[in-house]
Amino acid sequence: MPYYVMLTKLTAEGRKTLMANPRRLFEVNKEVEKMGAKVLAQYSLLGAYDFINILEAPSNEVVARVSSALGSRGTLEPLTMAAMSIQEFVRELETAKIIKD
Repeated sequence: MPYYVMLTKLTAEGRKTLMANPRRLFEVNKEVEKMGAKVLAQYSLLGAYDFINILEAPSNEVVARVSSALGSRGTLEPLTMAAMSIQEFVRELETAKIIKD
């Protein structure tokens, strides 16, 4: 199943919500699963972004739905990117080399 990286920045409203209910993060993860994706890993960041989430979803369409739905709430600004394992990446490079030769 495809992997995705979602970097998020909290808005002022998002920071207020999180301060009032820190466990809201876990509730959002359950909502993400109801939308068809799964949170594999989640970390809080110090820097330009507040969180990094590693998601698994069956398609770009599903992760687009998740990203759009979460962003539309006004509590966070997501940046979502498709990702692949290093093993998959190397396999694709080797395939490209065979095709080229």
